[in-house]
Amino acid sequence: MEYYDAANTLFDLRRYPSGEGIEPTRALLAHLGDPQEAVDCVQIAGSNGKGSTARMLERVLREAGLDVGLYTSPHLTDIRERIRIDGRKVTKGAVSEFVAACEEYVTEAAARGESPTFFETTTALALWAFERQDVDVAVLEVGIGGRYDATSVVDPVASAVTSVSLEHTDMLGDTVEEIARDKAAVAADRPLVTATTGDALRTVREEAGEVLTVGTEDADVLARYGGRDGLDSRVELSGPDWRVETRIPMLGAHQALNAGVAAALARQVADVDERTLVRGLQGAGWPGRFEVMGRDPLVVLDGAHNPGSCASAAATLAEFDFEELHLVFGAMSDKDHAGMAEALPTPDHAHLCRADTARAEVPAVLARLFEDRAGAVHRGTDVPGAVDDALSAAGPGDCVLVCGSLSVVAEARERWTRRPVPKRLDSAGEAHAALTDADAAPATADRFAPHGAFRALHTRVRPRQADVLEGEMHALGGSCAVADVADRTEYVDVLLMGTVAQHRSLLGRIETGPHGLPELARDLRSALAERTGDGADTAAEFPWTDGTAVMGVLNVTPDSFHDGGEYNTLDDARERAERMVEAGVDILDVGGESTRPGAEPVPVEEEKRRVVPIVEALADLDAMLSVDTRKAAVAEAALDAGADIVNDVSGLEDPAMRRLIAERDVPTVVMHSINAPVDPDAETAYDDVVEDVVEELAERVLLAEKAGLDRSRVVVDPGIGFGKSRHQNFELIDRLGELRALGCPVMVGHSHKSMFELVGSDAGDAPAATIAATALAADRGADIVRVHDVPENVRAVRTAMAVNDPDSV
Repeated sequence: MEYYDAANTLFDLRRYPSGEGIEPTRALLAHLGDPQEAVDCVQIAGSNGKGSTARMLERVLREAGLDVGLYTSPHLTDIRERIRIDGRKVTKGAVSEFVAACEEYVTEAAARGESPTFFETTTALALWAFERQDVDVAVLEVGIGGRYDATSVVDPVASAVTSVSLEHTDMLGDTVEEIARDKAAVAADRPLVTATTGDALRTVREEAGEVLTVGTEDADVLARYGGRDGLDSRVELSGPDWRVETRIPMLGAHQALNAGVAAALARQVADVDERTLVRGLQGAGWPGRFEVMGRDPLVVLDGAHNPGSCASAAATLAEFDFEELHLVFGAMSDKDHAGMAEALPTPDHAHLCRADTARAEVPAVLARLFEDRAGAVHRGTDVPGAVDDALSAAGPGDCVLVCGSLSVVAEARERWTRRPVPKRLDSAGEAHAALTDADAAPATADRFAPHGAFRALHTRVRPRQADVLEGEMHALGGSCAVADVADRTEYVDVLLMGTVAQHRSLLGRIETGPHGLPELARDLRSALAERTGDGADTAAEFPWTDGTAVMGVLNVTPDSFHDGGEYNTLDDARERAERMVEAGVDILDVGGESTRPGAEPVPVEEEKRRVVPIVEALADLDAMLSVDTRKAAVAEAALDAGADIVNDVSGLEDPAMRRLIAERDVPTVVMHSINAPVDPDAETAYDDVVEDVVEELAERVLLAEKAGLDRSRVVVDPGIGFGKSRHQNFELIDRLGELRALGCPVMVGHSHKSMFELVGSDAGDAPAATIAATALAADRGADIVRVHDVPENVRAVRTAMAVNDPDSV
């Protein structure tokens, strides 16, 4: 079964309304062999904060060394976001396999009037995927209520109710007590963790029996908010025999309570010490939840969709200083619009908009709520246009707040995250493969593939945008293939194919259209410029600006896979560096911790002891100095000693590293990695390794941008050998140009790696294969190659550059 068929089957279940009872979910799981019985699950219910709490808990448990599944809802742009295993979305292949296994059963159940709903089926998908991947624990965010929610088919090892407010009163009850009673039904054998207070807490105690409370005072777990620190929250958490004080990358006093609930749950589930809690909480970001996307003006995206969450957003926003407030607001038609408007701060300008979904309320209705509350009311249509208007009107000292619905946030977030991917399609076969990867139906792929050997751009858009792109590109004589996804509320893949002239004509036609097309045209124009070379960065301060730079590896470690122990003394390292500079190296990369398979982590002080003296000794050489480290403390010491670049193989996993690189404004290499050091026994599944790497790197680059580092100073590394097979490593080098979608320089670190066993070389000793791959990477557009053998690879780079432009060398 193809993925688009599987997705359509799932989306089609939205026609069935939610009902009381968990029997349809239980029956579907029984058909699948009851996978939930093999998985330890944690259930998290609540009116607000359950998604953030689930994310924090998942991150802490992963930090504790567990394999963790995470099930949340709703999704922003891709249904697979709901189901994550160790932080990565479930694969398209797994979704297809699941639907193939249950489609006939669901059809028969529907014929009896007993079909599972969309949410019930995706819950079953999550539990099925978690069992197949043998996760140690699964964290489940409850959908609605608790007693009759599909997630309640599990017998949880721990459970929580984050908060209770009036919501879904048609299903859960008309009072806080009734709603609390429904949510508290998730209580397990262990004490139910809750941050509720007042009548809700009293009801939770009656329903759950043993309760572990989280609060600011008179609670079992104290969770105190220490205020905002940049884009982090300072929190202090303490229980009977433990205490942590840390910063978390989620803003707002309410997030301290969510962190307290997550910490209490983590300690029920696993042997979690204070250090693990700190590292886990520090790494737990959550897109679209008071997410700061810009600073001048301040731009905030928040999925607040009820009065309680709008009040939390208002309280958090009050901690920022700004002049005028430009509110971009859109909501679903069944929400408490008046309550939400009342809870939000009074805007100077209210830009009302409608998300691209049938459930969304029209701007005219929402405008009535702000007529007496806003200085000026602007009735827009689509979300991207409203965001663009707000940003155009806002001054550097103002604030733009986008909220009201996660659908609104998802559409607004495209402005910062959409990265059309340029494709090199040199044959009908390559075009057919690209069309298939974009979820085009076989007939569509067969039809368009013969015409695909031109310029091609792959992106994800909303259905109405896809309709316009398809019609306009065909009118111009080009091709536009649209993924065969039937649901008109979901994002779809499109592959645009044509000459450069046809692409440019298309952009001219859509740049003044509705439905967010001007913003889409801007992104496509940027990608086309990158593909054709029209938009090359002209900055002259870095060695990779005018061609492929060579980074020479200088490991001062006893256990690196190729040169471990060879340059541990200061004299040996200095001599090695001088030889590399004489051979033409542009950058020297000093590393004090091996990331080879099975390597043991090096303590911070030991890594600094290895690295800092070497950096100091090399500071006078005619080459930039890079420090290869995952630890902010080591990077800071190396920068103080004279390093110019940070090379982080973890992809900025340490939040302190993000703050450091922004404060120092230093070029930073952000690598895609599943594990560092590499886990030799881990198997990583990709649908398309290049597109998956681009997508995951895009979020990592965004972390650097949100911290304050300009994208021009971020170098991306696809992570050759880190969680990829040998074949996938070669594919990454071949399709290196697609990483241009990120708008960043690209580095390739392939030197002597085990991928070359595929061509008859030895892992750790593959000089000839490394040189050949260096030439190929340079030809494919690599801005930096990271190698051990500098003289030979410098000549390979110069040869590749001479083929393209003899005058450049």
